[in-house]
Amino acid sequence: MADVDANDTILTRDAALLQETVREAGALAQSMFRTELKKWTKGASSPVSEADIAVNDLLERRLRGATPDYGWLSEESADDAARLSRRLTWIVDPIDGTRNYLSGHDDWCVSVALVEDASPVLAAVFAPTTGEFFFAARGRGTTLNGVPVRATSGAELDFARVAGPKPLVERLKPSLGDIKLHPRIGSLALRLCRVAHGALDAAFAGGNSHDWDLAAADLIVQEADGKMSDLSGEPILYNRREVAHGVLVAAGRDRHAGIVAHFRNRPLA
Repeated sequence: MADVDANDTILTRDAALLQETVREAGALAQSMFRTELKKWTKGASSPVSEADIAVNDLLERRLRGATPDYGWLSEESADDAARLSRRLTWIVDPIDGTRNYLSGHDDWCVSVALVEDASPVLAAVFAPTTGEFFFAARGRGTTLNGVPVRATSGAELDFARVAGPKPLVERLKPSLGDIKLHPRIGSLALRLCRVAHGALDAAFAGGNSHDWDLAAADLIVQEADGKMSDLSGEPILYNRREVAHGVLVAAGRDRHAGIVAHFRNRPLA
């Protein structure tokens, strides 16, 4: 019992640290939004700017400074294999939706999760421009701006409330012909989080998403009585050596089960 109580105390401390730090990071990102920024491309085509780096530095300074024994995995930091041996690891996307951020669109966010043994235990996603602050703690539910939220119930699909790559979603009902989807949400973390409060019935992630895009949204959906997994229904594991993932779906539990069953019978080629 003492170990359980100690762990709860640590997570309560870390929850307060996470919320305060993500709000501060969001304020910094917002202060640089729609200003002239230095920007460049990493890898084949991934944009990055001085705002991404500034927000990452703030998050790393605050979070790692307070929890030096935890691992660290961020889109904007060099990967340190030491994280693989840590029981607790911060997984960070300083600005999820950098393309939108740089083009002046509103759907971008700061996304941070604390992962314990491959599963998220704390999560915060903050979209300062739209004023959305999602927070979840394992076993304690999800809130949006401090108010508890839940994913929509039922198994039916209203395609106007489904977001994700259109060719993928069309495979759910190929006989319908051209279908009208929810407008594109450029931030993957926000797309998934909007399942948690019923703005979307379901959301898909195309292939090649990464831990930092997903970990916080995963817990936020789960704690809102939803589920997020790959198309076979297998849970997503985080803080592994390989941090890229395939096609994923998030939805309320009944709807998620129906979508997974559909793709089990009609797997992607």
